[in-house]
Amino acid sequence: MLSDMADFLYDGPDRADTTLVLAHGAGAAMDSPFMTTFAEGLGARGLKVVRFEFPYMVTRRATGNRRPPDRQPILLQSWREVIARLREEGISERLAIGGKSMGGRMASLLAAEPDTPNIQALVCLGYPFHPAGKPERTRTEHLRNLSLPSLFLQGERDKLGSKAEVADYAVADSIQFHWSPDGDHDLVPRKRSGFSQNENWATAMDAVAEFLKSL
Repeated sequence: MLSDMADFLYDGPDRADTTLVLAHGAGAAMDSPFMTTFAEGLGARGLKVVRFEFPYMVTRRATGNRRPPDRQPILLQSWREVIARLREEGISERLAIGGKSMGGRMASLLAAEPDTPNIQALVCLGYPFHPAGKPERTRTEHLRNLSLPSLFLQGERDKLGSKAEVADYAVADSIQFHWSPDGDHDLVPRKRSGFSQNENWATAMDAVAEFLKSL
């Protein structure tokens, strides 16, 4: 599997107390503006950040063909192999996993497994609580008993799970939320809201850094 994965992208100090591994969303690669901004911003806040790509995105980058995401078992196995490889490289003992949208969802599924690898925290950037336009198809069952310290950073008007919708979900007490004012799935507010993308993103990065450093 690792032969089908791109090289890692690293941000932040060479050595840090905590390493955060981030996976991309379904449609954008690990070097998308969102992923790059957050990785560099969190690195500047003292975290070591590692980005990787799932096999389908590696193929898409190489061929230009827009393949759909790999099946869930492949995505989860990719996560396991990434963690194993990083442990072999001798990264810091405190390892957090997460990602943007689908990447964060896969990380949360891994974190909820009874034989989950040795990880200390979960960070989801825009968790997709349900498919767009299908609020009845919630993706929350595994979140009800999640024991791992977790931080979900969400936009208040996210079409994949707004603040009002999420308030009615039964999730574990281990999950903390940071809500970006008037933010969409990318935490971006509308111009008329009085908030800005830069403000929302910077505040979200501050929240991640504070959360991980408090563990």
